[in-house]
Amino acid sequence: MEQYRKMYKQSVEDPSSFWGEIAKQFYWKTPPASDGRKFFDFNFDHTKGPIFVKWMEGATTNICYNALDRHIENGLGDKIAFYWEGNDPEDVGKITYSQLREEVCKFANVLKGLGLKKGDRVAIYMPMIIELTVAMLACARIGIIHSIVFGGYSSEALADRILDAKCCCTITTDGVWRGTKLLNLKAIADGALAICEKNGHHVETCIVVRHLSPADEQIIDGSNGDSSDEPPAKRPYRKLQIKWKDGRDKWWHTLMDGQKGTCEPEWMEAEDPLFMLYTSGSTGKPKGVLHTVGGYMLYSATTFKYTFDYHPDDVYWCTADVGWITGHTYVCYGPLANAATGIIFEGVPFHPDASRFWQIVDKYKVSKFYTAPTAIRALMKFGDEFVKKCSRQSLAVLGTVGEPINPEAWIWYYNVVGEGRCAIVDTFWQTETGGHVITPLPGATPTKPGSATFPFFGIVPAILKDDGTEIEGPGEGYLVFKQPWPGIMRTVYGNHERFETTYFKKFAGYYTTGDGAKRDEDGYIWITGRIDDMVNVSGHLLSTAEIESALIEHEAVAEAAVVSHPHTVKGECTYAFVTLIQGETFTNDLISELKCKVRTKIGPFAQPDFIQNAPGLPKTRSGKIMRRILRKIAVDNKELGDISTLADETVIETLFKLRPSSLS
Repeated sequence: MEQYRKMYKQSVEDPSSFWGEIAKQFYWKTPPASDGRKFFDFNFDHTKGPIFVKWMEGATTNICYNALDRHIENGLGDKIAFYWEGNDPEDVGKITYSQLREEVCKFANVLKGLGLKKGDRVAIYMPMIIELTVAMLACARIGIIHSIVFGGYSSEALADRILDAKCCCTITTDGVWRGTKLLNLKAIADGALAICEKNGHHVETCIVVRHLSPADEQIIDGSNGDSSDEPPAKRPYRKLQIKWKDGRDKWWHTLMDGQKGTCEPEWMEAEDPLFMLYTSGSTGKPKGVLHTVGGYMLYSATTFKYTFDYHPDDVYWCTADVGWITGHTYVCYGPLANAATGIIFEGVPFHPDASRFWQIVDKYKVSKFYTAPTAIRALMKFGDEFVKKCSRQSLAVLGTVGEPINPEAWIWYYNVVGEGRCAIVDTFWQTETGGHVITPLPGATPTKPGSATFPFFGIVPAILKDDGTEIEGPGEGYLVFKQPWPGIMRTVYGNHERFETTYFKKFAGYYTTGDGAKRDEDGYIWITGRIDDMVNVSGHLLSTAEIESALIEHEAVAEAAVVSHPHTVKGECTYAFVTLIQGETFTNDLISELKCKVRTKIGPFAQPDFIQNAPGLPKTRSGKIMRRILRKIAVDNKELGDISTLADETVIETLFKLRPSSLS
């Protein structure tokens, strides 16, 4: 801890020298902070001018070169970059750093051959296969901005993101197995591209990876794909009906055939865009969080190195999907920047059984393991036997990500999975922060179950009251940050005003996380959850407004209000109150239709767990819905606090009576 305190002090008091030393570990075509340029500059106070953050402006580099070429030139070309574990245990693969660079260069040449260039946007909608990392690194190599969309989103949600980014190309896969469920990702992508066409946006190219369909057949409209039931080697297969649009749709393997395995990197300005990643917003419209090349490279690499105490002989496994920021930073960019050996996992924790995680740990001798509290709580329900049937002796650090972990799950993770000998790192961060901002450091930080502990290097947190005054010492309030770090987002793509309003206008001079936190008497920080109209379901940050919008689209619904509700596995789930149009009846069939509406509009993970009939909603006299009261009703808590501003207090009694019987 003494070493941490010394490094932390330098990182916040002299960020230029702290990050300047770290920057020297990377290759720069034009080094940072020469010619009298500032190493970093920023404004967090909207009353003093536009919000901006700049790190190493004027320096040039390439993150793909630093993730691959730099290590190969240092003699690590034969080191395994990734092991790949498919949905089924016998479906496996691996790729070295040299092989990965060759594939990346070939696909970069594919993109250039299709006419794509620096600054273009590409939407990637794929499962956890090696081609996903090839695609994102190829984009980074030639300056194309990638927008990766989680493979669980619906056609409409995918279309929203393609339209907002004005993507000219989409990369997808024929299909994917999730446990025993087969998903036709190509069909979902086709639906999204059709929506784009209706909205006047033409996506010129859709590249399709053949992942499940037989290598000797093209399954197009069922016309030539129904003759064989034989699976290709080590690939699960079921007849998969794939539609094809000539001119637009192109097979990945056909495009890759004959491509050169070399491609000169595009040398990027440190503040050039690297990627955008869409996250739910409180308005209901997803926002494209934009990260830039230089600062994100430094921060993803540094947080990975210190949070997981990375050493060259480690095998590291983050179970996250690359469709989320955790996969960007801690499956791809952070580990590769450190020349780590990682695992890409396509499957689910419970297939073929609940020991799958621990079998993989033993198989590859995983030393650093990173997963979500949702997965931990779900595995707890299966008991200890599935864990203990595997050795797990290689494990040294156990991490959690996506949401606060409850103490019971923390203790089970520590005692059962780690056998009381592994450090637990409970990390707090966001899509917007680019990497960990509050986290223990293994072997250094004394931990408390459920606490994210202390800030990472360069992070200056504060806890504010409603009026914006800082809470000194113990207390609870809004979690904010006082100054920038290299990995912080730079803007919302195409809407800088939204960036300023969402993160900086509530408290002038601070970055506002939207989360609450408390500081205890020992200075430890505990994340208490979302304060704004958002809900964190299994680590997926969802906008209540977005779910409400989907519900209101049903012809029977006049109004809807969605709030969070405690859930033993997910941490939080969504609880919807719906007011029906006069004459409509609240039935089980209607509940099913409403859940289906949300699944179709957003995705299965956004489906409300509970839907309650609400003839009226608690509103102020000005018409604002009081969600604070709805949250109390959802958990049957009659201590409602001040209700003097309600327009009609009788609504409350009615809503309590109509709570689902399963909750009573």
